[in-house]
Amino acid sequence: MSKDYYEYLGVPKNASGDEIKRAYRKLAQQYHPDKGGDEKKFKEVNEAYQVLSDPQKRAQYDQFGTNFEQAQATGGFSGFNGFRDFSSFADAFNSFGRGREKETNFEFNNLGDIFQEVFGGAPNRSSRKRQRGQDIGLDAEITLEEAAKGVEREFEIYKSVVCPRCSGNGAEAGSLIKECPRCRGRGQIEETQRAAFFSFSQVKTCPECHGLGKKPEKACSQCGGDGRVKQYKKISVRIPPGIEDSQMISLRGQGEAGPYGAAPGDLYLTIHIKPHKLFKRKDNDLHYELEISFTQAVLGDKIEIPTIFGIVDLKIPPGIESGTIIGLEGKGMPYLQGKSSGDMMVKVKIKTPKKISGAQKDLIEKMKKEGL
Repeated sequence: MSKDYYEYLGVPKNASGDEIKRAYRKLAQQYHPDKGGDEKKFKEVNEAYQVLSDPQKRAQYDQFGTNFEQAQATGGFSGFNGFRDFSSFADAFNSFGRGREKETNFEFNNLGDIFQEVFGGAPNRSSRKRQRGQDIGLDAEITLEEAAKGVEREFEIYKSVVCPRCSGNGAEAGSLIKECPRCRGRGQIEETQRAAFFSFSQVKTCPECHGLGKKPEKACSQCGGDGRVKQYKKISVRIPPGIEDSQMISLRGQGEAGPYGAAPGDLYLTIHIKPHKLFKRKDNDLHYELEISFTQAVLGDKIEIPTIFGIVDLKIPPGIESGTIIGLEGKGMPYLQGKSSGDMMVKVKIKTPKKISGAQKDLIEKMKKEGL
């Protein structure tokens, strides 16, 4: 039975990527097992998000439903709509005939040769590459403190993995892998299309062996010969100190397993850093506003202030003016994969009291008379 991933997330089929992401985050928090939620629902929501958050997978799912991966694996010609509109191709190649009226040997049944000249020729067996597994994209939200110190996050992903029964070759135990009888080991078949007074040949991936040139006598009973099965996998990702907002971490080989033993895809984790209530980040520097009193500005002081790594003492020099910036070297964000850190920039703001006592007013009046 086909699964309705849109229903799992509670979004319409025309939902935007942001709407899908917001729905997933809300439901993932609601159903997360660690928070007492429904584990089955959590897995359904996670599975739906893995597909609908990827534009390519989503398009295939919209077309084929939850069997889109099997449909994709059948091969076939993509692009140009299968050359169904032959008149448009005749128009496109009319330029080959103009100015060649005297060349009476020009034959339209050699149009396949023209395609080879234009597109570089049909692929041969030596140049074929097996389709690797699809990439996976994830998002992680962390605090500024976690970005400064580094943090490890664990994700549970519903993805294709190498079939444990056949180790990815698609063959049932004890079954021999032989040359494909349809393509005779070439991995490709050639089909000739005819329309009106011309014809051309189309070379495409063999649908029997999926371009491998060989196939098992009996397909694996667990994966059906694809060499992959769907499972939940836990992946731990170390987010390094100094990472920036919207920066991406790539993990080679942690994406979807490739079909028929092909290489796996990669996993891409996009980092989102929550806004901080005290600090504003600018590159690797941190900016902080410090309010001090009038007397502290005049007389100077030593004040404890927060940094991203803890409390430090800051010396306020006597006579400091409002808007002055004091730099604390090395108290900013660490450089990614580096040994040094940015600075912390403390902007001093002098707080003017709105209410003062009579004695304080007399004292200020006296200072005023003395030219202060």
